[in-house]
Amino acid sequence: MRIRDFFETRDGWIFAVADYYHPRGIRSLLRYVPHPKGERMANGKRYRKLDFEESYQFLRKERPDYVQDLHVVPEEDVERLFLPSRGLAKAVDVDSRVKTIASVLREAGLPLEAMGLTGSMLLELHSPSSDIDFVVYGPWWWKARDALARAKEEGSIQDLDEEMWRTIYSKRKPELGFNEFVLHERRKGNRGMIEGTYFDLLFTRDYDQIAPQPPSPGEVLGRSRIRGQVEDAAFAFDSPAVYRLDHSEVVEILCYSHTYAGQAWPGETVEAEGVLEKTPQGLRLVVGTTREAKGEWIRSISLLEEEARRERRDRGAGSLTVSGSLPIGDS
Repeated sequence: MRIRDFFETRDGWIFAVADYYHPRGIRSLLRYVPHPKGERMANGKRYRKLDFEESYQFLRKERPDYVQDLHVVPEEDVERLFLPSRGLAKAVDVDSRVKTIASVLREAGLPLEAMGLTGSMLLELHSPSSDIDFVVYGPWWWKARDALARAKEEGSIQDLDEEMWRTIYSKRKPELGFNEFVLHERRKGNRGMIEGTYFDLLFTRDYDQIAPQPPSPGEVLGRSRIRGQVEDAAFAFDSPAVYRLDHSEVVEILCYSHTYAGQAWPGETVEAEGVLEKTPQGLRLVVGTTREAKGEWIRSISLLEEEARRERRDRGAGSLTVSGSLPIGDS
């Protein structure tokens, strides 16, 4: 199983798959449990959605054997699989918003099997106000991102307004200031609005992109702040996001926080703070060692410098345009 997949156990608990590797059971996070007063309903049964801390508290009480570094569920306890490809096949026939997104991507050449639908819509536990979590697999993701940009220019899909950006910022609670956060986010190009509903394009590796072995565990050396040039960002939107570096000591940044996925492109200089680890492949910096990544972040220095130059040009030309971006290092 891959990230963005879900499964249900014999207890009726629904988990989100959180890794590509499952040597001792399926690494996952508990998201929904049956509850008579639950706010979500599917197939006549009510469910309660659990946040990160609630899910750990629930399992520590009910199934402490599941609680390790993530929730690890034995395969024999799995009753049902929820696969994004199946969720999309159902939704395109009944939801005009999903149909529009899929049509935009199909017109750009993406095959239907390269797409999927995850989150509450996959589980049929969504409400009319639920976001749409649209999955694209492997290298097709980058083509989907380009197609989304064209659709925004043509008007079939809308960009986010400031109110939505502030909602996202409040939810993410990043270490960056609002304007710096939005500057990075707009460039990522993986978010949009359709018929008043927010959606994003989520990346999942194709099967042939999954390495035979997971990343080597590291020895924690302590907190560190680094600067380096990004050499490779092919998996910058994965979970965890991976940034290979040209750096005298640190070979890569591994980022577990969705907030800093897609934060920089190859050739750019980044500044990042996180926890330094020693691995057989060399040193790596881990960002997102806690749920909200307090005190941890990634910023593209190249992007901030480019924005500062643009603002200077605008001021020199007497433009009234003000982007509101923050000075480098301002959080």
